[in-house]
Amino acid sequence: MLERLLQIDTELLIILNNLGSEQWDSFWFFLTNQFSWSPLFAFLLFLIFKKFGWKSGVLLLLFLIVLVTFSDQFTNFIKNTFERLRPCNTEGVIQQIRNFNYKPSSYSFYSGHAASSMTFSFFVILLLKSYFRHIWFLLIFPLLFGYSRIYLGVHYPLDIASGYIAGLFFGYVFYLFQKKLKLTSRFPKKFPI
Repeated sequence: MLERLLQIDTELLIILNNLGSEQWDSFWFFLTNQFSWSPLFAFLLFLIFKKFGWKSGVLLLLFLIVLVTFSDQFTNFIKNTFERLRPCNTEGVIQQIRNFNYKPSSYSFYSGHAASSMTFSFFVILLLKSYFRHIWFLLIFPLLFGYSRIYLGVHYPLDIASGYIAGLFFGYVFYLFQKKLKLTSRFPKKFPI
């Protein structure tokens, strides 16, 4: 059963990866770089500070740093436990996918890009959904960020989907933990930004 699932995962990767074209390569390389998303992060921090004020905003920023760091380190633990080779480093697969000369050496399962971006996004959505009704559009970030990894042949679809599931779980757990700590109400906002 597991062998069949991995075979389907590989076949799906080959199909999705080969949908790419040279004219879109630079776009997906741009999207896969987390620094390309800096304007989005700055905008979200602005919304957090605007809604919760400076003191709570700083606490939430520190909390987000811990959240992303935890997600990243847990991903490394899972990768080193399962030791699944990336498609771009797997004989038999590399010959069937587009070659970008971009071959990260860490393991594949599950995707840190997918997990961290979904953890961050889901946490922020839960934090701000009562105040900004269009905040759900933030889900576009992990979806594009995760797909860029398939496009570049460095992750299988199952890596991305598993990263998303882990991200949803950790985003929710950290949101509940933040509520327990009362970070958003610890320092009431006293002046508008």
